[in-house]
Amino acid sequence: MKELLRSIPPIHELQNQSTFMQLSKKYDIDKTIMTSILRMEIEGLRNQIIAGDLEGTDINSRIWNQMELVLNRKNKSRLLPVINATGTILHTNLGRARLSREAITRVVEVASNYSNLEFDIDSGKRGSRHDIVEDLIKEVTGAEAAMVVNNNAAAVFFILNAFGKGKEVIVSRGQLVEIGGSFRISSIMEESGAKLVEVGTTNKTHLKDYKEALSDETSMVLKVHTSNFKIVGFTHAVSTQQLVDLKQYQEDLIVYEDLGSGVLFDFTEAGIGEEPVVQKVLETGVDIVSFSGDKLLGGPQAGIIAGKKEYIDKLKKHQLARVLRVDKMSFAALEGTLQAYANKKAKDIPAVRDMLLSIEEVRERAMVFLDTVTSLNLFHWELVEVESMVGGGTMPEVKIPSIAVRVHTDTLSSQTLADELRKGTPSVVVRLQDQHVMLDFRTITQGEIPKILEAFRKIELTYRD
Repeated sequence: MKELLRSIPPIHELQNQSTFMQLSKKYDIDKTIMTSILRMEIEGLRNQIIAGDLEGTDINSRIWNQMELVLNRKNKSRLLPVINATGTILHTNLGRARLSREAITRVVEVASNYSNLEFDIDSGKRGSRHDIVEDLIKEVTGAEAAMVVNNNAAAVFFILNAFGKGKEVIVSRGQLVEIGGSFRISSIMEESGAKLVEVGTTNKTHLKDYKEALSDETSMVLKVHTSNFKIVGFTHAVSTQQLVDLKQYQEDLIVYEDLGSGVLFDFTEAGIGEEPVVQKVLETGVDIVSFSGDKLLGGPQAGIIAGKKEYIDKLKKHQLARVLRVDKMSFAALEGTLQAYANKKAKDIPAVRDMLLSIEEVRERAMVFLDTVTSLNLFHWELVEVESMVGGGTMPEVKIPSIAVRVHTDTLSSQTLADELRKGTPSVVVRLQDQHVMLDFRTITQGEIPKILEAFRKIELTYRD
């Protein structure tokens, strides 16, 4: 051990070695930073030797090999593009909605230039970022006013804190949902300072339950759209319109509906799901609604709050508005997305487009892929009918007919093949079903087909011998 410790060169000697300069130049790393990393690696090496985890090795070579690994990892991007071959359209782990071309163009334009984020070009004075997309949201939803925060969980917290802090907020027990990451409506309400008043049961809540719970301490009735699960059978829920009618018993009562998914396109017309459309919910006279930007809306992560002007104006002036505000790139992407709805071009939005693709269109895309893989002999390919999922905590009961290519080899297990595809460049994330790798072409674009082909080609070169 002592001999190994003595064999570690001092820092100044390592700095004078040609490898130091070569690595500094290769990875474009400042010498000071290089030295700092080098010190940490040597300290780690000492600890390994003392612990008895390192024996009989070329210390000098080990140091530089380890430095190469560290510098390579340091320079490597952590947020990477992924090909979604799972068939889950709004895959939460893969970033949910893919942005439209127009939204991407708007982000690039705004990110690469200065912008009028908080500047009124007409007056030359300071402006408000709330104005950027408010008119668009009003146009596509019919709301009196609107604003945007950084996600819908933030919107729920914000609204409850602003209007329900220290007061009672009534909610059905059947709507105390848990969303992704173990965030619960009940916990968010507690953190906001609102006093939760539960009414009804898990499967049944009646209008009389809400009426009986009203008191001088009640500030709000909250309705939560259960977008990530569905209760069937012996059930009853109170409509938004019925909740709005409760105002006749308490004039200052606020009726707020958390819509979650954010539907601006009526998918029921295509026979897909039963998601409430934001415009129709607002027509009931509800005071406030909130919904996500990156789910069925098909835009960036955002929490959109829309409703009556008197309440939105109060939110805009609230101290939390600054805490929860979004940046210029999110606004740019959201503007590009909303413009598609305003111009009746919702089908240009990838999330909407992929949900509405006919099975014939998906089959045609899969056939194009099969025509390109005939030269790869390691794999066996088969076209099969499958069902795609919407995902993103929306439409849990909806299955969309789709087409997949089923892949297997005589050499690799399905799990090994899936692992190899996932770890490749680019990463291809597949679905494992019935001990086979599935490539669901509802979520694979035409432009991604050559990349998937190349991924399989690399695997064949590795394993064919």
